[in-house]
Amino acid sequence: MNISKAKTFFYKIFSLLSVVRGYNILVLIVAQYLASIFIFSPEKSISHVVFDIHLFYIVFASVCVVAAGYIINNFYDDKVDKINRPLKTGLDNFVKQETKFRLYFFLNFLGFVFGFFVSWRAALFFAVYIFGIWFYSHKLKKYPFTGLFSATILTLMPFFVIFIYYKNFSEIIFIHAIFLFLVIMVRELIKDLQNMKGAIANNYATFPVVYGEIKTKKLSILLLALTLVPAVYLFSYPELSDMKYYFYLALVILVFVAFYLWKSTERNQYRFLHNVLKLLLLIGVFSLVFIDTSLILEKVIDRLN
Repeated sequence: MNISKAKTFFYKIFSLLSVVRGYNILVLIVAQYLASIFIFSPEKSISHVVFDIHLFYIVFASVCVVAAGYIINNFYDDKVDKINRPLKTGLDNFVKQETKFRLYFFLNFLGFVFGFFVSWRAALFFAVYIFGIWFYSHKLKKYPFTGLFSATILTLMPFFVIFIYYKNFSEIIFIHAIFLFLVIMVRELIKDLQNMKGAIANNYATFPVVYGEIKTKKLSILLLALTLVPAVYLFSYPELSDMKYYFYLALVILVFVAFYLWKSTERNQYRFLHNVLKLLLLIGVFSLVFIDTSLILEKVIDRLN
């Protein structure tokens, strides 16, 4: 009996991790801290950033709100996911919907409270973010352009709050954000191609459903071509340092994605490309350690002077 209870408990924990996408949450934590250390606050020591209690509150609030977002998105997409991802849906539904809803409200409450520990502005940001995620899951994602843009913006918002916290408005950050925006948008389009079957069955007017696969591919390739502009422009910044090798790799991979996408017709091919872009973004997170923070610091000091 004890073994049976232990198995049930393990399955429930694994199910909840699947629902909140524990892997993505872990990447978010690492990304926020690395961005804080190597981009947003180069004038501060690593220990100062890591043990900054207000930064911890912001990261914790971000984690809570994003995890809650995955829960509500899981609820609204249940019928779609049963078609597109039946195995994952079976695992996700091991925990009752009532339990998921309680966790959803609790996590959002925690996110708001920990944001308030930083400032009322941070609390307001997370309140707007919570509403934005809900509105996207409930309405926006069912339409081609609003779904595409809102999904991309919501993905970047946890980094925007760090950006505001440190008040570091450097040009290299802005250009890097444009690059990320374009790559994430392409990833969302490919994900929509991958999930077309479920979207059609549930009357989701996603971009591929409304405009077809060919136009979706053309838009994706156009966006991939546009990523060359911020990527190449970043090479002119000496502070990019050894992270330039990441962008060399990124350019090669994005060209490959463009060619492979045009030839792709099957769901597994779209899934492969989606995972390639996820991996590229993950490598980009860890590549932040190669940025020359001393040069960024010089610009920060010059600006203050």
